[in-house]
Amino acid sequence: MINMQSSITPPMRALWTLTLVLFAIEALLQLNDIGVPGISRRIAYTYGAFWRPLVFSDVEPVFALQPFTMFISHAFLHGSILHVVMNAVILLSVGRLIVTICGEARMLALFVLSAIAGGAGFALFGPQELVPMVGASGAVFGFMGAWKRWEFIALRSTGRSTAPVWKFIASLTVLNVALHFGLGGTLAWQAHLGGALAGWVLAPLLRAPRRPV
Repeated sequence: MINMQSSITPPMRALWTLTLVLFAIEALLQLNDIGVPGISRRIAYTYGAFWRPLVFSDVEPVFALQPFTMFISHAFLHGSILHVVMNAVILLSVGRLIVTICGEARMLALFVLSAIAGGAGFALFGPQELVPMVGASGAVFGFMGAWKRWEFIALRSTGRSTAPVWKFIASLTVLNVALHFGLGGTLAWQAHLGGALAGWVLAPLLRAPRRPV
């Protein structure tokens, strides 16, 4: 008898489920965009996007807990299929490392906490205008921040140069600056920064690797 095991090992199921949820939500919004009955993108953004004025101004929330829930809900909404694909590619590639090191429960915790930090970054440094911020980029950058912190710890503990980590961070910074201006200032670099810092800070609280990753 041939044992037909799933190609998705149990520790990775949470990561794949999370990614599929992101795709499913965007797919439903895309279908409504072309006329299929359902929840419209406008309604989804109204209730779930991150709205900076809800933090620092007199704008009334749609529901009482919105100023709190939007710190997480914005990470599950995206602006297009391309937007969610770009985040999903990084989420899956770096997320596999996160799960291997921390386990799926801590991976999910890192996702949520980095998303919250991304919202905080946008709240502190985002534009004053009433514009929605959506996307899992803050959480994704949290994954990258944790990955690079672990690499930094591993290199330093063995007496090797940490230059590769700083070169990666410098390259990522240059890329964000270029995209910010290339996209007409619509890139939420503030969320990227908040998420990356959260991942960097939280990494030592998770199980660090014993060798460079």
